[in-house]
Amino acid sequence: MKITQILRHPLKSHGREPLAQVALDAGTTMPWDRVWAVAHETSKADGSAWARCANFSRGSKAPALMAITARFDEAEERLHLSHPDRPDLAVRPDHDQAALIDWVMPLVPQDRALPARVIRLDGRGFTDSEFPSVTLCNMASHRAVEAQAGHALSIHRWRGNLWFDSDAPWAEFDWIGREIRVGSAVLRARERTDRCLATAANPETGERDADLLGVLKTWGHQDFSLRCEVIESGTVSLQDAVVPL
Repeated sequence: MKITQILRHPLKSHGREPLAQVALDAGTTMPWDRVWAVAHETSKADGSAWARCANFSRGSKAPALMAITARFDEAEERLHLSHPDRPDLAVRPDHDQAALIDWVMPLVPQDRALPARVIRLDGRGFTDSEFPSVTLCNMASHRAVEAQAGHALSIHRWRGNLWFDSDAPWAEFDWIGREIRVGSAVLRARERTDRCLATAANPETGERDADLLGVLKTWGHQDFSLRCEVIESGTVSLQDAVVPL
């Protein structure tokens, strides 16, 4: 089993970025993954602590957000965003909040709580787990979902971090509580990732076109991928081995 994709999402729910390599540190999320989030006008989140996803603009409520792609310049902390229906944007999220909010506003339903501010959480990011997590995704499980759905599906519907290939769908669910060596890092599988309506949106168009929650229910659950904690720091690169210990 080897790593086939490495993805980060600097601004939660607003774009994904492929990487060739990432250095993981014990006790934290993937560097620059979900460091920022767009808090809506009724959110109580202020960046002083982790907050649940209900506080933020996200793909389950605004499917058009799923079509955003990103490129992040770490040295300048500049985020480049693209969307098929919007002009390209380059911003520093901490300094250009007004420009970022203006850019994303047409992509969200106007009858829901609207984007209001951008907040930052260093060290652990706004992942959807109460602990700092990295998601580990199995391509074989994705192919099983495609087969059940009857057509090809983008892996970006799952917004995962580390993707590996195997010949055993759902084998990863048996790894809960186990340690997994990925490259030179070691992860501990903590829990399955429960899924939401964001998976219905096509990452190319931002339009809902597939009932993946319904597809998952055919296996008696609505889960895809593992939420893991990094317990030993190390580097993960494309084609690195994934070995349950």
